[in-house]
Amino acid sequence: MSDLISALTGRGLEPVTDADVLAAHSVDHAALVLPGRAAALVRARSTEEVSAVLRVAAEFGAPVVPQGARTGLAGAATAVDGAILLDVSPMDRILSIDPVNRLAVCQPGVLNAAITVAASEFGLRYSPDPGSWQISTIGGNIATAAGGMCCVKYGTTPEYVLGLEVVLASGEVMRCGRETAKGVAGYDLVRLFCGSEGTLGVITEATVKLSPVPAGRLSLAAVFGTTADAGRAVTAIMAAGAQPSLLELIDNVHLRALEALRPMGLPTEAAALLLVAADANPAEELAAIEALCTEAGASEVYRATDAAEADALLESRRNAYHAMERLGTVLVDDIAVPRSRLAEALDGVQAAAARHGVVIGVIAHAGDGNLHPNIIVHPEDPASLEAGRAAFDEILEMALAMGGTITGEHGVGMLKRDWLAKELDPVNLAVQRRIKSALDPLGILNPGKVLAG
Repeated sequence: MSDLISALTGRGLEPVTDADVLAAHSVDHAALVLPGRAAALVRARSTEEVSAVLRVAAEFGAPVVPQGARTGLAGAATAVDGAILLDVSPMDRILSIDPVNRLAVCQPGVLNAAITVAASEFGLRYSPDPGSWQISTIGGNIATAAGGMCCVKYGTTPEYVLGLEVVLASGEVMRCGRETAKGVAGYDLVRLFCGSEGTLGVITEATVKLSPVPAGRLSLAAVFGTTADAGRAVTAIMAAGAQPSLLELIDNVHLRALEALRPMGLPTEAAALLLVAADANPAEELAAIEALCTEAGASEVYRATDAAEADALLESRRNAYHAMERLGTVLVDDIAVPRSRLAEALDGVQAAAARHGVVIGVIAHAGDGNLHPNIIVHPEDPASLEAGRAAFDEILEMALAMGGTITGEHGVGMLKRDWLAKELDPVNLAVQRRIKSALDPLGILNPGKVLAG
């Protein structure tokens, strides 16, 4: 290990080996994913430094774990034994904003929200908005193909990535993609790296699309006596051809947790709350959606009276995970099912909670069929851990049986790597292994993540 550290130092890098610092950087936000013992942390400040780290790693066969803000929920940034933790968060400059071509060029450590702040001067924004948008980095968003609350209308991160600079496992620097509105030259390698979770290369620069800021936005909250009714309302809204800019579900467990965290008069007696926003012709759009919610069984529908009230509701939704942390350790699931089966999936989660005797709260990007069953466990209690993991697995089985997926937006990481083979057919899985082998023949990039074995 001393030779590895010396080699890093010899390349002009500054490896950190302090045990406490390494421990702090060895985990992300994924619960119950145990880290390995890293060898060193390197805070890279340039593409050249990233390349130098990977060249040293290739020489020594040392694993490299790329990291940013470490806000992930699947363990993709978790340390493995002997790893170099490669922190690219210091690379945090927005290199350019181009209002004519509507794009921004950013280093990977730029915070998601910072792009919109910079673009707002030109009446533009970066549309993907994961719940952690104020603290997560664009590099991490791309590496995990992050979703968000406005995906129902505006889509997910990969749809906004035009070009990338990537350092490969060999240390070679590659550019892929384009800066034009159109372009189909060669294989779409940009999409290959989106969602690759640091297993194929390290992103050091990204060119992303910007969009005009909507002229106005209004929102409503619909209260339901059952989660199934709320699910049926979502189905009705989407079947009617409505185009909400946000369509989120918050169940009773989360409503109570949120109100305890920050009292704001949420309906804690409700089984579920649908939070809906519209930004094209908002008054007309919300009137139609309100009628659909009422037909589906909503007991009450509240219209936000102004932007401040609407933003308060949205901010409350963003705090859902942190509110649940007050109840215990949160084991976050992240399934997506066909929208037509959303109500059935909500019932299935409730049944799993009852069967295993665990607390499970559900928040959902309901318009996408993407559910986050948040399972509360107490790691000091083996029975609680066993019950939580059993419920977690049952929910994944249910999603696959419905024609869904084990992860809608958080990624596979370490948390779900053993499940990937259950979702993919054998040929698909073999092709993915070949791609990994072609780009990382030594297997040093984020080993043990995504693909098991």
